[in-house]
Amino acid sequence: MPYLVTIGLEVHCQVKTHTKMFCACRTSFGEEPNTHTCPVCLGLPGALPVLNQAAIEQTLLSGLMLGCASPEISKWDRKSYFYPDMPKNFQTTQMDLPLCIGGGVPLYAHCYPADARLKAAGPDKVVRLNRIHLEEDVAKSTHLGSSSLIDFNRAGTPLMEIVSEPDLESGEETYAYLRSLQMILIAGGVSDADMEKGQLRCDVNISLRRKPEDPLGPKVELKNLNSISAIRRAIHFEIRRQGEDLTHGIAQVQSTRRWDDDRGETQLMRTKEDAHDYRYFACPDLLPIRTAPLLDKVRPLVPELPHELALRFERDLGITGYDAGVLSSDKHLASYFEAVCDAALPGKKVANFIINNLLGMLNERGLGIDECAVAPEKLRALLVLVENGTLAAGQAREVFAVLIDSPTKDPAAIADELGFKPAVAGELEALCVAVIDKCPAEVAAVQAGNDKLLNFLTGQVMKSATTKPNPKLVTEILRAKLLG
Repeated sequence: MPYLVTIGLEVHCQVKTHTKMFCACRTSFGEEPNTHTCPVCLGLPGALPVLNQAAIEQTLLSGLMLGCASPEISKWDRKSYFYPDMPKNFQTTQMDLPLCIGGGVPLYAHCYPADARLKAAGPDKVVRLNRIHLEEDVAKSTHLGSSSLIDFNRAGTPLMEIVSEPDLESGEETYAYLRSLQMILIAGGVSDADMEKGQLRCDVNISLRRKPEDPLGPKVELKNLNSISAIRRAIHFEIRRQGEDLTHGIAQVQSTRRWDDDRGETQLMRTKEDAHDYRYFACPDLLPIRTAPLLDKVRPLVPELPHELALRFERDLGITGYDAGVLSSDKHLASYFEAVCDAALPGKKVANFIINNLLGMLNERGLGIDECAVAPEKLRALLVLVENGTLAAGQAREVFAVLIDSPTKDPAAIADELGFKPAVAGELEALCVAVIDKCPAEVAAVQAGNDKLLNFLTGQVMKSATTKPNPKLVTEILRAKLLG
């Protein structure tokens, strides 16, 4: 029997600031362990926190981009627990008056994994947010056998916790939610949201029930999820595990489970009975925040969001909704696409070449679009050669394969080097006539409706040419002569 799946997420996102949340230590990634620390982020007695206003502003900007409201006053709380990565035995966070409340994350087809796009919920589904609050990150623990090493460089880094409502229903929707959220945060410059660098981390809460009217089942929290793909796999496993238990009459209990990506399974860490009592209370060292002046300051900084950019591309440049979504998913990619577009070039042809050729060639070389050395003007010049019939699409791909490794070269010069020289129209017609005379049987078949043999005749003309003319132009000449 199929079960209804309910999923909610707690996403922790490092805010992009130069210094930590409550001290002047530099935020960094990949530095020598424990080189960016001070009495505040080490939790030494008597050290007092000083607010990082930039982190508050970035969080409020995130809230505006995600459609959140903000209370007039926001305050700080202490979350008490003992763990080696938090030496002062409490975390400074926000409990009852977070910086942002409500809002939502839209799900779009291009955000889904490639094998699930036909099942996409579409742009009408918006996953509601419960809240966004700001807190300090903990140190990074590395476990080696029976020992643990702790790096406090990360301790105190500003961290947004973005809590969704339980609106997600599958691993695919969860994947799309996280991709969409990443795109929005990156577009606003709030975070690089790179899961490999620990800038975005996610806990998944999942439960199953038989019917919509049934109460939610016990919540199982999944941890140790290091990539969006791993999150999807973990959800698939957990849905199957819980479903099999329920089918066999095994009741679920509220618990926390750890995902083991090597084994492809979740493993029990603790049950509800082991849960912490965090004993929240107001932080005595930090004053509450009036949000209105800060909101006024950051409101003009709200950028054109990815879904707004996609709609503009679709409307103004005539490209498909899917292509617009792909091109707007990365601000560097969107800027590159717009720079290539020209009144003389149909937007759809530019979009197709970038998505189907440029991105693949960059990926083969381990490069991102921001590392592409081919200037937009060079790609535009190449696509103009296709548009005016000088080059065929396949020839343009070959030219670009050279251009991407020799970006200072001229596309037309590369085409000449490869032998893609347009034949004089009269010469090309003469070649077509010669092939028609040599292949009477194939000509008769084409005239009888066998269009496939037109490609054969085109190939014969291409073989007889001393240059490499545009096969599309050859086919057009043959079609005109044979079919009128």
